[in-house]
Amino acid sequence: MRRGTYVRWGVPVAAAAVIGAAIGAGPVIAAVSGDPVLPERSAQQLLADAAAANSKAGGVPPMSGTVQQTASLGLPALPQDAGTSPLSLLSGSHEVKVWYGAHDKMRVAIPTQLNETNLIVNGGQGWYWDSSTNTATRLTVKEGAGQEHKTPMPQPTDLTPQQVAERLLADAEKYTDVRVINTAEVAGRPAYQLVLAPKAEGSLVQEVRIALDGETYVPLQVQVYAKGSAEPAFQVGFTQVTFTPPAPENFAFTPPAGAKVEEKTLGDQPGEHAEERAEKAEDVKERVKVVGDGWASVAVLPFDQKELATKAAETPEDGERFGGGADPNALLDSVLKSATPVSGPWGSGKLIRTKLVTALLTDDGRLLVGPVTPEEITKAAGVK
Repeated sequence: MRRGTYVRWGVPVAAAAVIGAAIGAGPVIAAVSGDPVLPERSAQQLLADAAAANSKAGGVPPMSGTVQQTASLGLPALPQDAGTSPLSLLSGSHEVKVWYGAHDKMRVAIPTQLNETNLIVNGGQGWYWDSSTNTATRLTVKEGAGQEHKTPMPQPTDLTPQQVAERLLADAEKYTDVRVINTAEVAGRPAYQLVLAPKAEGSLVQEVRIALDGETYVPLQVQVYAKGSAEPAFQVGFTQVTFTPPAPENFAFTPPAGAKVEEKTLGDQPGEHAEERAEKAEDVKERVKVVGDGWASVAVLPFDQKELATKAAETPEDGERFGGGADPNALLDSVLKSATPVSGPWGSGKLIRTKLVTALLTDDGRLLVGPVTPEEITKAAGVK
């Protein structure tokens, strides 16, 4: 799949994070609010239960359902052509349908009013179907591809689920108040919900709620609330879910008559790609400085507006066909026009505010960004 493909699949990536959290992240924190009453669990018990369920053979159970992602971040008006691009994820509501049979048997579909795109994985082969272009891309995974990302198998000497829970909570509670609700309902199923409330007064985040199914402990919903808001600024979760094996035909695909068929092999050079990613990660680590702790952390990195505009204008191969569509520079211009000029002992620059994140572009060439108030980010600008 070309780079542009991943651009088009920003929606399912965000939505499938709910499933991916259970598949690859091990124990997940949970919480809920509603009518059903589940047996009481402490945060430590919930994490231990989730870790134990995830470590069972097969991991996440077979399932299918509908995921909805909504965002209301308070961003400036997006360019009109952002509807089919990742920019659309920053506002509005989006629906994704998911079928999961096993780690190598999965289907994700994005239906719209006029078209539908599908990603089907069945063993070592997959299909990417885009009805808007009448194009089907056959995806073949090269043997050994992705091996560098595999999680080592647990050993007898590894931590128990209870010990994992204790360590996670020990780290979380340093910066976060944690509580559990056992009366929630998500997608018609009783669920636990772990509520994480930042202790830092300067954070824009009021709380994060992560819902776990009361029976399977699969993550069902993630909600992020901004301070002063009754509704979540960001939410992704199931609106309907069934924990039964999807029918085999859901993972079968035959290109329609007249469709254009392309071929793509994934993982042609996994070693080189891994090395390149490692080098980029190290470069970012060296350039980024972090001011503050926990929920009040601010990232500081070099910033050149002209360089950013140049990179934004670079269109990846086939970016348009896979949903590139919108002009990144149009978004950049829109955001910068909404910025407020500010100054202080630290210097001067432009401040960009949203419900969950504040960014400061300084005239001396720095970008500061974090889930903090404008007051906190200007304080961080004074730390050089």
